[in-house]
Amino acid sequence: MSDAIDLRPTMIVPDWPAPANVGAFVTTRETGPSQGLFAAFNPAAHVGDNRDHVNLCRRQLSKEIGDDRPLLWLDQVHGAGVQQEFSDAVPEADAALVAGQDYACVVLTADCLPVFFCDREGQRVAVAHAGWRGLAGGVLEATVAALGVAPSSLMAWLGPAISKAQFEVGPEVREAFCSVQPEAASAFEPSPYRLGHHMADLYKLARLRLKRLGVSHISGGHFCTACESRFYSYRRDDGETGRMASVIWLK
Repeated sequence: MSDAIDLRPTMIVPDWPAPANVGAFVTTRETGPSQGLFAAFNPAAHVGDNRDHVNLCRRQLSKEIGDDRPLLWLDQVHGAGVQQEFSDAVPEADAALVAGQDYACVVLTADCLPVFFCDREGQRVAVAHAGWRGLAGGVLEATVAALGVAPSSLMAWLGPAISKAQFEVGPEVREAFCSVQPEAASAFEPSPYRLGHHMADLYKLARLRLKRLGVSHISGGHFCTACESRFYSYRRDDGETGRMASVIWLK
């Protein structure tokens, strides 16, 4: 496969009123070099895909940014760590921020929620990988704190994630949220499939957490990775699938 082939991914650009110097997008799986279970744009190196295809996708991501800056890749562990500087060693973290033009921040998802941040002045940006464990563990709180500005000056955009209609969870998940924020109960409905289980609304859980922090300008949150074929979905595809890349940088 050659770089001469059009490898550009089909992308979603956040619909938020970010400053003009904030660049951001989420890739989809609709076009790209990846094959089989990973078709067609998989930049994740840890899922068993052909490494040459992964590298083609990663090089294309750099081209979409439009300059020679590196991408900061993370070893995501469903925690609350926030990486605040560039590292070639693939740091263990679930969010990243940048306050200049040294690098672009990336998280990979396939049902978990990517949350984009920027300040109103366009001086600091971040992106967080927020599955239920990360949300419950405080990844959004850690990211907002690391950004180092008043939460009221931040805006957030919620990218593609699994919807409540597709996300059944056990009672321990509901307890993890409701024990620290009682109003989180409104983000759960009894499952029609299994007694004692619930359908969880990741988008609402994220909004509740952000609003509690003082982040009031929140947009996005209208996707479903499990029911839209343009997205990778870990749950729908029984764990054998690629990942979407959520990328943010300062131009």
